[in-house]
Amino acid sequence: MSQSIVRMIGLSVALGMLISLGFGCTTEQGSTMHLKRMADSLYAVMAADRKIYSKLVVNRLVNEEAVIKASEHWRDDRALPLPAQMFRMAAEEAMDSGANFAYSLLSLWPINPQNKPRTDMEKTGLKYLMDNPGKNYYGEESLGGRRYFTALYPDVAVADACVDCHNDHKDSPKSDFEIGDTMGGVIIRIPM
Repeated sequence: MSQSIVRMIGLSVALGMLISLGFGCTTEQGSTMHLKRMADSLYAVMAADRKIYSKLVVNRLVNEEAVIKASEHWRDDRALPLPAQMFRMAAEEAMDSGANFAYSLLSLWPINPQNKPRTDMEKTGLKYLMDNPGKNYYGEESLGGRRYFTALYPDVAVADACVDCHNDHKDSPKSDFEIGDTMGGVIIRIPM
């Protein structure tokens, strides 16, 4: 992985941790607003990183300049990781680094079955994102005996590399994505 990508991931994790330290509230409503601001800020960093990697790295090097390919078997193929794989690796790195939140990609049409919605909140949130373009979904849920503030944000196709990969993949349950379509969602969970 290139130094700039590693640096970008590190900056995202650091910014998220700084943001989580910067907001303080004491009331239940204030606490929920604090968590919403934290989730919104984390998502802003994640979305920017994802967009830059998809457009300026993958799309440019794969589609525009055709100097390398992107592959789900990127190590074996000596290729670029797919944007979804880069996102998952960053989420795992954040957790390994002690982040006090978790995040991942979800879709109603996942290529990888591990990205399908499992909880009622995930299913309801993804449906809401599809029915309300440009809107986010917020709520609280209990998982494993712990309460979480949960936020879902639209994951929008920003480059040809996004739609081409999903539309052409043999395991994709949907093959008519276009630039600007909501392909799924980013979920962020913060313990309460």
